[in-house]
Amino acid sequence: MSRFLVCPPDHFGIQYEINPWMRLSNEVDKDASQAQWRTLARVLEQDAGAKLERMTPVPGLPDLVFTANAGVVHNGTAVVSRFRHRERRGEEEHFARWFRKHGYRVIFLDEGCYFEGAGDVLGFPDAWFGGYRQRSDVKAHRVLSDVYGKEILPLELVTSRFYHLDTCFCPLGNGELLYYPAAFDTYAQATIADRVDKRRRLVVPHAEAARFACNAVCIGRHVVLPSGCPETTAMLKDRGYTPHPLDLDQFLKSGGSAKCLTLALD
Repeated sequence: MSRFLVCPPDHFGIQYEINPWMRLSNEVDKDASQAQWRTLARVLEQDAGAKLERMTPVPGLPDLVFTANAGVVHNGTAVVSRFRHRERRGEEEHFARWFRKHGYRVIFLDEGCYFEGAGDVLGFPDAWFGGYRQRSDVKAHRVLSDVYGKEILPLELVTSRFYHLDTCFCPLGNGELLYYPAAFDTYAQATIADRVDKRRRLVVPHAEAARFACNAVCIGRHVVLPSGCPETTAMLKDRGYTPHPLDLDQFLKSGGSAKCLTLALD
């Protein structure tokens, strides 16, 4: 069973603009966001067999719902995020408190070493990848490599619309990868090609990458992804996965989708 940290969207909304998706004029429909989040939780638990750990929402922290940015968890150690934008820094203490309460060893990076959690660290058992430039610093991945004893291959993100690694890169089961190559510089694309065989790479078309098709949650052969991505859904079916397309458009207003709303705890 896979375990994930989630946070209900009680206080979710667009209260500032820190990425190209966010516009104060594009208000969130509160009822719709609640309904979409509940559907996501139900599908993860009932259809994909996951266990969800729910943390308490906090007024004034609308993006606490995006728990993927809480930090990185591995072998009982949680490295807590250091957010680049001051608007999100208030989340750090709440995530750290949750980790401590649940028995994790908590580590903070030095002030000024920006790192935005599992949004920028993803991978396979034998290879981790770290996104940098837009939000996380490349030096943060060197520190994480020392903490966890894992090689972390840096991948430079070159467009502000794909500002975290999990917006354009999704490791699947069986060593396969769902990704959008244009989000990366040429060196990063070569790094991915070197580590993931071409036959195992599923390239998402631009229109569906823009709907955050890669911001998906893979649990075994189940893949939960945003709706409106028919080519990606078909590719997943062809590879033997069971896709679960969900309407998550209220969260896309803030630059997030299924993966952003979950933090893997295993």
